[in-house]
Amino acid sequence: MANIKSAKKRIKVIARRTLRNRIIKSQTKTAIKKFLVAVESGDKDLAKAALIRAISVIDKATTKGVFHKNNASRKKSRLTRYFNKKTA
Repeated sequence: MANIKSAKKRIKVIARRTLRNRIIKSQTKTAIKKFLVAVESGDKDLAKAALIRAISVIDKATTKGVFHKNNASRKKSRLTRYFNKKTA
């Protein structure tokens, strides 16, 4: 356990940030899963809306520092390629 006051504060801050990051990552995973289900259902309009939503959630997570920009770009690219492949 930390003895120095600033170290105790850092522990609290890290705990808060970890919780926030976990929530944001969970929201991202949920959006991606909803997109995959929509694509598999065969409804192109629903899949398109789910893709837009998933990309939006990924972008928001990136601006908050949860994902690196290249990681987010890779995720978006893979989702888009999957959508194009399945709806072609």
